[in-house]
Amino acid sequence: MTRAILFVCTGNICRSPMAEALFNARARRMNEETLFFAESAGTWSLENNPASGNAVIAMAQRGIDLSKHRGRTITRQMVESADVIIAMTRDHRDAMLSEFPDQRAKIHLMSELKDRVFDVGDPYGGTLIEYESCARQLEQLIDAGYDKIKTWITKT
Repeated sequence: MTRAILFVCTGNICRSPMAEALFNARARRMNEETLFFAESAGTWSLENNPASGNAVIAMAQRGIDLSKHRGRTITRQMVESADVIIAMTRDHRDAMLSEFPDQRAKIHLMSELKDRVFDVGDPYGGTLIEYESCARQLEQLIDAGYDKIKTWITKT
């Protein structure tokens, strides 16, 4: 059975699609793509919009194709179907906790992957350097917390 991880940001065109792609690439490298699969959504999505150009470039530089991504807004069905939900900021986490209080146990903050509490900054509208910095941070968090995500899944 494949377990689902849902990454959440605001518009679902920068941070969460990059995190989704980075997690799925990591799962493939670990030969665990049949066990774990990430998706993404936004709390206030730019529905059906493509990933931002600089997000596509930042992922392409890592050998990951983000060109087919389309933004989507988080729904109750997505939340209930996910085994773990990972928010980019405390505001995203708090919004989901408010809207889906019955799903509290599966909602986490991205920075918790390194046992810290901070927000992953939004590069939207920024330079490629800002997107690269965000992608690097997401990659480091996923690499450091990959096993933690698996632990969170077993607790839901």
